[in-house]
Amino acid sequence: MVKKYIVSLSEVERQDLEQMVTKGKRAAYTINHARILLKADCNQANGSWCDQKIKDAFGMSIRTIERVRQRFVEEGLDSALKCRPGGGRKRKLDGALEAHLVALRCSEVPKGRGRWTLRLLADQMVELDYVEQLSHESVRQVLKKTNCSPGDKSAG
Repeated sequence: MVKKYIVSLSEVERQDLEQMVTKGKRAAYTINHARILLKADCNQANGSWCDQKIKDAFGMSIRTIERVRQRFVEEGLDSALKCRPGGGRKRKLDGALEAHLVALRCSEVPKGRGRWTLRLLADQMVELDYVEQLSHESVRQVLKKTNCSPGDKSAG
């Protein structure tokens, strides 16, 4: 299979990447991206590695290897070494929903209960149709951020 994005490092780029993977402290993804580029370099004396061989050697996905190759060819070395912004999980609760959660926490405890629990608050948010689903961990994080303990009697 012919690669669409061929990595061709200059001597200076190769030296910088080799130094990057052997010396100093860097983010793991930066080191991994540097390793990918070094092994994918078509100017190596012993030839470039195929994506499958890089995957097997470093335990990265083929898609990651392809993305690093593509970013190097299209955007340059600096871009290939960085992670793209915007990754990670999206917030379950926006500011308005967080306010509803805190207000619920400060409201009267349901009959038969001594205090609010994280799971009880999560279930109540779903029952009141604020959200389709909500984990107790999301509730914990919001309450921690707002310094509002679920079982604190003085807050209610």
